Amino acid sequence: IYKRRAKSVLIRCWGSRGSIPVSGKEYLKYGGDTTCIELRTKDDSIVIIDAGSGIRRLGNSLVKEKRNELNIIFTHAHWDHILGFPFFKPLYIKDTRINMLGASLAQESIKQIISKTMQAPNFPVRFEDMKAEISYIGACPDWFRIKGLSITPIHLSHPNQGLGYKFSENNKNFVFITDNELTHIHPGGLKFEDYIEFSRGADLLIHDSEYLPEEYNKFTKTWGHSVYLDSLTLALEAGVKRFGLFHHNQERTDEQIDSMVLDCKRIIKEKGSNMECFAVAKDMEIAV
Repeated sequence: IYKRRAKSVLIRCWGSRGSIPVSGKEYLKYGGDTTCIELRTKDDSIVIIDAGSGIRRLGNSLVKEKRNELNIIFTHAHWDHILGFPFFKPLYIKDTRINMLGASLAQESIKQIISKTMQAPNFPVRFEDMKAEISYIGACPDWFRIKGLSITPIHLSHPNQGLGYKFSENNKNFVFITDNELTHIHPGGLKFEDYIEFSRGADLLIHDSEYLPEEYNKFTKTWGHSVYLDSLTLALEAGVKRFGLFHHNQERTDEQIDSMVLDCKRIIKEKGSNMECFAVAKDMEIAV
């Protein structure tokens, strides 16, 4: 349960892994759950980004806290960002009210996308049997608000498309861009410079940093994810204050991620920057 901090948006990571959940002693530090980020606004509103496997633990926490007014924003419809949805316990509690917002570029409505995770014979509980009251707000406009939190989307460069987001409150900005390939423009995607401008001066940037250069050059180009060094370049050129590596490859061990962070810190020092750099880990809490 959060301890409120005045004039801060609180961000907590429930899952930072990409593609598929993993487990094992080599994944203890950064965790094995796929994408799920929780935001608490100054007025204690709850905004959830994506429903990867990490949303299961978040749901357990929210039930204990007896919170029933929730907002879920989706970046896109790929499996690792929605697979945890059927295991989100607040869905099965009558008094829960959830607003769902999703990428306008998805090929189907949010309801269609989410309901597929519970279709027979893949899941034993029917989507129609959930007890929560769900409002499907659908496509995100160019700018919108959830109470005091201002939210601005940006198109991702990713197969099947999607959206990243800038969250702003009290003149503080948090930019979240996952599943984004900075050096290849997919249909609907933008140029490297556009992501720099969108992230400019952010207090915190969390960006897809899945690949090593040798992996990308050998076989993962056009798969929709970035080399961590390209994400670092974005952060440096945008002049952000803090940069978090995200969407860790399913094979990436804690030790390997630590090495990536050390390499980033070496480059940051060589550039004469004082930008803070880290890899986003499970249960990490950040105040912005």
